[in-house]
Amino acid sequence: MLSAEQIQSNWDKHIKIINHYIGDDRKNSVLALVETLAEHMVMAPASSKSWYHNAFPGGYIDHVNRVVQCAVKQKELWQSMGASIDFTDEELVMAAIFHDLGKIGDGDKDCYIPQTDKWRQDKLHEMYTPNPEISFMLIPDRSLYILQRFGIKLSHNEYLGIRLHDGVFDKANEAYFFSHNPDSRMKTNIVNILHSADFMASKVEYDLWKNKGGVTEPKVQKAKASTGRPVNSSEGLSNLIKNL
Repeated sequence: MLSAEQIQSNWDKHIKIINHYIGDDRKNSVLALVETLAEHMVMAPASSKSWYHNAFPGGYIDHVNRVVQCAVKQKELWQSMGASIDFTDEELVMAAIFHDLGKIGDGDKDCYIPQTDKWRQDKLHEMYTPNPEISFMLIPDRSLYILQRFGIKLSHNEYLGIRLHDGVFDKANEAYFFSHNPDSRMKTNIVNILHSADFMASKVEYDLWKNKGGVTEPKVQKAKASTGRPVNSSEGLSNLIKNL
């Protein structure tokens, strides 16, 4: 569980990342999207179960910021080892920022709602449950849908980075990763780096939970919290948390 101050700090860091990496040609559009969806983004979790990762209010932004950090560092490592870097830092960070955007919902309704079943909370560590009021979409597809809804233009590399960031954990991606024809294989490493960064961030978040006394995981879902207004102050965040 994050404090109101930690949630506010993560949100401020998120805005700084956008201002630092996103070019002037679309920075205003990106900031407008973030401001419009702030009430969904600020308190959203990154998953539904404690033993997945960041299944608590504010977990989504905390996860996204960590993925950005991991992606930038891994890009530097890949480059130092001689890998081909055929994308810009802006493209990498843009894909990292929005890779899980679909987890906040469809822009109107939240993707995840708090789990109210005490047994499922205690036995399965299921803190959230999918919102039955929104249509099913894979998270990457919903992320891309929301971006196009707000008129955010993506480069080819950014599109692939977001769409394929789950790697072969998503069977729909296998055609991109397992081609037997060298000419039809992916020609960019942004997907591999973003997938690796996402996996690393999730594992770090799992370890943080486990090391703080998390119970051994049971058997096998994802999440979002609360309602409220866009957060501009610690007081506003405190009020959002109290409403959970």
